[in-house]
Amino acid sequence: MNSSALRPVVPLLVLIIAGCAVAAIGNGVRTSFGLFTLPMTADLDMSREGWGMAMAIQNLAWGIAQPFAGAYADRVGTGRTIAVGAAIYALGVLLMRVSPTAGVLAVTAGIITGVGIAISSFSVVMAAFGRAVPPEKRSLIFGVATAASSFGQFAFAPISQGFINAFGWQSALLYLGMALLLIIPLSYALRGRTENPVGQADLPFMQTLSQAWGHGSYRLLVVGFFVCGFHLAFINVHMPAYLVQCGLSPSVGSWTIAVIGLFNIVGSLLSGYLGGRLPKQLLLAAIYFLRAVAIGLFLIFPVSELTAYTFAAAMGVLWLSTVPLTAGLVAMFFGARYLGMLYGIAFFSHQLGSFVGVWLGGYVFDVTGSYSLVWYLGIMLGLASAAVHLPINERAAPSFSLQPA
Repeated sequence: MNSSALRPVVPLLVLIIAGCAVAAIGNGVRTSFGLFTLPMTADLDMSREGWGMAMAIQNLAWGIAQPFAGAYADRVGTGRTIAVGAAIYALGVLLMRVSPTAGVLAVTAGIITGVGIAISSFSVVMAAFGRAVPPEKRSLIFGVATAASSFGQFAFAPISQGFINAFGWQSALLYLGMALLLIIPLSYALRGRTENPVGQADLPFMQTLSQAWGHGSYRLLVVGFFVCGFHLAFINVHMPAYLVQCGLSPSVGSWTIAVIGLFNIVGSLLSGYLGGRLPKQLLLAAIYFLRAVAIGLFLIFPVSELTAYTFAAAMGVLWLSTVPLTAGLVAMFFGARYLGMLYGIAFFSHQLGSFVGVWLGGYVFDVTGSYSLVWYLGIMLGLASAAVHLPINERAAPSFSLQPA
């Protein structure tokens, strides 16, 4: 039995459909949080930095918990892990409704919700997909999972804004929390874990990480993924408020987030397809370079509905298209056995970038009354990440020195 063997507990198609539904719901709720920026800060008399800090802590908690969630799923099974995570995620969202201060919100929206997202995230779903399909199909199936999460963003953004407009932000959070509970029955189809080769034992967490970190291309991949998190979190949380500041209506902000999700379906599928045919590291370098170009062009032209939706479409194609390529490189480097854990380490870097992007956006706005400095920083980081990915070598790392069981 090889390291990517999967216990044949469910048909592959059922596993993929259930995993895509989990990814869509989880990501759809999370990417709707930016729509709550203005109503919650206004009603709770909260600073933009206070709100941004809660969202930043959420991303950091997600990043810290992700490697452990991935390792736990690798060992005990994906379905059980996701069900527990969905319950924690829903609890955090429901407690956001009764969080009167920035400090309480940092615990509910930040720590609890962030940990729940990590344990039920599409990163864990992709680990299940990675062990269920042959290596030559992994990049494509990772693209499918990412596209599903993007569909959730497209669907939930206008729905969440409609709930806010019709019922208020507290009721909207109640409905989103209830939607997350649907993940629990879906997780049953994802049960199972990757088996070790016969005669080989599990490596301890730190030994696995130490051996993986010794691979230079993996280190570059982890460093470059920081920038992806910076871009995504800043835009997702602060873009709706930025457009209102520029004179557009809140509905434009919600549809901007939805357009990003819609076009990212195309971008993710295209990325997964091309990742099986072209060097993944070169595709990643191109994505980060084009993000820098898109942000620069967005800042050059006056902000209008047309430019907002055009920018959203361009960024949507480039949005999560990094994910199937990054996960595909991790799987190529190390195989499927420790994919959940080692992709989780890379994703921790992504979430450090998310923390910085969300917090810095709120801080810079409170100090300067503008987001301009963060936009310019996003351009520079995009160019830097493009350069970091160029030296990556697309080949398998030396095998882990597993000891006989």
